[in-house]
Amino acid sequence: MIPLLAFHPPVIAHRGAGCSAPENTLAAIRLAHEQGAKWIEVDVKITYDGVPILIHDETLERTTDGSGLVAEQTWEEIQKLHAASSLGPEPVPTLVEAVNLVLELDMSLVVELKPCPGRARATTMVAMIELAKVWPERDLLPVICSFDMECLEMAMQLEPHWPRAYAIRQWQENWRASVEQAGASALSVKEDQLTASRVEEVVGAQLPLLAYTVNQPARAKELLDMGVTAVYADCPKLILDQLK
Repeated sequence: MIPLLAFHPPVIAHRGAGCSAPENTLAAIRLAHEQGAKWIEVDVKITYDGVPILIHDETLERTTDGSGLVAEQTWEEIQKLHAASSLGPEPVPTLVEAVNLVLELDMSLVVELKPCPGRARATTMVAMIELAKVWPERDLLPVICSFDMECLEMAMQLEPHWPRAYAIRQWQENWRASVEQAGASALSVKEDQLTASRVEEVVGAQLPLLAYTVNQPARAKELLDMGVTAVYADCPKLILDQLK
């Protein structure tokens, strides 16, 4: 049975504290912890040779000093890259490195599978296998999130008792069918798609509702007051300070 998800406080650090440290790095995870976040969200892709790493884009330019497609880079090549940071050079971490830090900090984790085109099955398989190796079975399990239904269906086959979150950018009237297809235990929705009636619809189905990405404290409060379970934030401290 998939455990009931609880988000206390109801803020998920989006890619770590992505507004104050390079996103999807160990520094961003540490900073989010220092800011009081209990939940971390990271994005996972695999390298050309199948190593799961933390990176959001299909290309390297925005978040590293490299260039080209992530799917065409080996892990050896990725290791030479760094994110621009006032904190000093920040390497691209592996999923395992990130998980070990999250566990060390006693935090909870949302792993968003963001496969490069044509690599949904490979990304899911490698990421799930690596996660299963290092995540203690006795602890709150990581939430596997994706916009890609193929990823979620495969994750369900590999680790059926792990919680899954189906993510959508545009509101879907048939969201219930998609959630059922993914065996999802949460729905993640772009915050500007959420109205009071839509929140009530999801929460009324007793499904945790996660809103992304919310960096305005007033909007975060509005959504949480509506009944949203938790919000993703690039600046977790900004939101957490308003909840005190």
